[in-house]
This record gives sequence, structure tokens and C-alpha cells, in this order.
Amino acid sequence: MPELPEVETTRRGLAPHLEGHRVDSVKVRQRQLRWAVEKGLEKCIVGAKILRLERRAKYLLVHTERGCAIWHLGMSGSLRLVGAEVPPEKHDHIDWVLDSGLVLRYRDPRRFGALLWTESDPTSHQLLAHLGPEPLSDNFSGDHLFAASRGRRQSVKTLIMDGRIVVGVGNIYASESLFLAGIRPDRIAGTISRARYRRLADAIRQVLARAIEQGGTTLRDFIGGDGQPGYFAQELNVYSRTGLPCPRCGRPVRDMVLGQRNTFFCRNCQR
Repeated sequence: MPELPEVETTRRGLAPHLEGHRVDSVKVRQRQLRWAVEKGLEKCIVGAKILRLERRAKYLLVHTERGCAIWHLGMSGSLRLVGAEVPPEKHDHIDWVLDSGLVLRYRDPRRFGALLWTESDPTSHQLLAHLGPEPLSDNFSGDHLFAASRGRRQSVKTLIMDGRIVVGVGNIYASESLFLAGIRPDRIAGTISRARYRRLADAIRQVLARAIEQGGTTLRDFIGGDGQPGYFAQELNVYSRTGLPCPRCGRPVRDMVLGQRNTFFCRNCQR
């Protein structure tokens, strides 16, 4: 599933080719995505000038002079730029034809993604209004995590994966951040000290920034907006490495299930 770094990679790859251009036409081949594509959405977008691309959590916001398109890539979605001569394939559900001649094409084999439209502030949309701070922003800190964790009996891993606490820390990056901070993923959130949460916040920022720098973590069928896969997967320390040696101590990486998600850690290095 595309996570924050993959969506940010997509934004950075697409922005130079979309910002300042107009949408000449829109073709919706499949409306039944996670939420049905609104009928009449084409009329809202056609002829509109794209002002800027932003990201909020795992959502890509395409601001135009008429309103904002909210894309969610779901489990298997991707946005890519192709030439107008490239024929759509089976899972290519939406095309935006730009005045440059390029086509912004949305592919989603599982159809768990979405394209929504709003003429209001997108951050007040029901899908975004409840979200926590961005992990790479000044609003996120170890003190924030410490305050949010008080009295909570859930595991620290499920805490940092809660989008109401902090956005964009998916399963891969939660496991990697906890490893870097030396914290067991099943530790009770409310028992962890302020100092350790500060280390964890620093680790989250470091892991996500590195993943963005490397172009996101390519798993299964995600492809970035520039058509190139990411390479952060080559640097994973514990995620999906059960039985392989820990890069710090050499002991086997373990796994467990937390919150119905596979979780990977080192019993020796994480306490």
C-alpha cells in the first residue's frame, strides 16, 4: 500500500508537469472505486488550471482555480504521466489530458483508491479534518507523542500508526522507526518515558525523510509519479526480515502480530 513517502514521491514527481497547466479533458472509465466517482466531476475539472500539488497524510491534493481534487491511492493505486498515444490498460480507470499533451493516468487494480472533489478548504473535508500532525512538520514532536500516550493501554506501535495521533506512519515505517529508537513495538504506550518518545519522534522523522529521499519503498505494484520505483526497501532493517540477522547485534529478527498487522523487531536491541 502506498504510504506517506510514496505519496510524497508521487507529488514531487508530478508537480513540475501539472502545476500551471490546464486540464483539456477527463475520461472516467470506472466510477466504482472505494467511493464512487461523482457524476459531473468531469465538468468541474475540464478547463481548470492546476495551481499546486500538496500532500496531507496519504492524500494527494490537486488545487485548481475552481476547487480541489483529493486523490487517495488505496492499496494498489498509482498516478503516472504518459503520452496521449499510450492506450489505457485494463486497470487504468481515470485520465486527465493536459494542455501539454501529457496524460495523468490513474491505475488501480484493486479499486480501493478514490477521487473526490471539493470547492471548500480540503483540510476541513470529513476525511482530513480529524487527522493528526504531519510527522515532518514543526507540530510533531516527542512531547506530542508523550502527551497523547498518557493513560493509554495500547501498544506503542498501534499508537504511532493512529492517524489521529500522527499521520503517515504506516506498518513499514512504524517497525523501522521503533527499531531505530530501540523500543519494542508491544510496549504499553502509556508506560514509555518522555525521553524515549523524543527519540522515537526523531527516528520517525529520520526514517520517513530517508524513504522520501530514496523514492519511497517499492513493494508489490507501486510505481512513483516519475515512472521509477523507490529503493528504500533495500535499506530495511527489520521489516519482513524474520529470521535474518539483526544489522546491529546479529541475532535473528522476530515477528509478532499487533493490531492485526505483522510486526518485526529485535528482541535484543529493542526494549
